[in-house]
Amino acid sequence: MIQRILIIIVNNTDDLIMAKKPTKAESEHMGKVAAMGCIVCCNLSFGETPATIHHIGNGTMAKRASNYEVIPLCHFHHQGGNNGEAVHSGRKSFEKNFGTEKELLAQTLRWLNL
Repeated sequence: MIQRILIIIVNNTDDLIMAKKPTKAESEHMGKVAAMGCIVCCNLSFGETPATIHHIGNGTMAKRASNYEVIPLCHFHHQGGNNGEAVHSGRKSFEKNFGTEKELLAQTLRWLNL
């Protein structure tokens, strides 16, 4: 059996936000976002592909974006693709190819009429 240990070094404990269960409103919002289909695939005219939510980056590893700062990405554009294809394989090249996470968030919110 393999055990994995995660060590996080934080300079300021105020910057570390522990994951908490989403509220009902947050869960509903994230469900609506995921139901939209992958925003990148839609922008590339691939149609609606099944999506999960991605919390946008905020410039720091210790703070996670809120549950309202999410965009819909398919597995390929989220984690499955190579550098420049998937956000987790290389954020800068992903953003160069498809727009910044903040731009994609603004588009997501427009599509939801928010």
